[in-house]
Amino acid sequence: MRAQDSGLIAERPEAAIDATGLESQHTSSYFFKRAGKKHSARLWTKLTIVCDTASHFITAATVSTGPTNDNPQFAPALNQASLIVSWDRVLGDAAFDSEDNHRLCREELGVRSTVIPINRRSQGRKWPKTKYRRQMKRRFHKRKYGQRWQAESLFSRHKRRLGSALYGRSEESRQRECHLRVLTHDVMLLAATG
Repeated sequence: MRAQDSGLIAERPEAAIDATGLESQHTSSYFFKRAGKKHSARLWTKLTIVCDTASHFITAATVSTGPTNDNPQFAPALNQASLIVSWDRVLGDAAFDSEDNHRLCREELGVRSTVIPINRRSQGRKWPKTKYRRQMKRRFHKRKYGQRWQAESLFSRHKRRLGSALYGRSEESRQRECHLRVLTHDVMLLAATG
């Protein structure tokens, strides 16, 4: 793969998964608020990505309509990302916390370590009952988890360079546009490495 040959994917790569919202029109949410209009959820397109934390190279992208829970996009995105990269570690925020997600990474995709903080669904139970969530509670890698913010940095850069609004009018055209934006982002990274 060209990204690995260019040094964009390291020998022991670390992935971050996160989601962001993209405006489905060029009128800002600030304008909607000032005009006293409601910003409809159907106008909100959600892009979930898996990226390399060191280079910001995107290896997977799924598109859905928001606002919704991030968790359902975890498995499709990680399965897609693992087709081209063997990840050493996967980082995600508490929205992705579930035993199924840990198990998918560790047992099916061969990921050595997952760093996803416990989502405190109820304050009554102090210790999770499942294997991988108990591991997270017992030995959470706080320093490594700090690298998850690389995904936020990627989104900031992505929106500065390519904009935060989509041109497509239909859901299908917005999905195509999101995938094209991800491809453009990666091509820009590849071009920068020579």
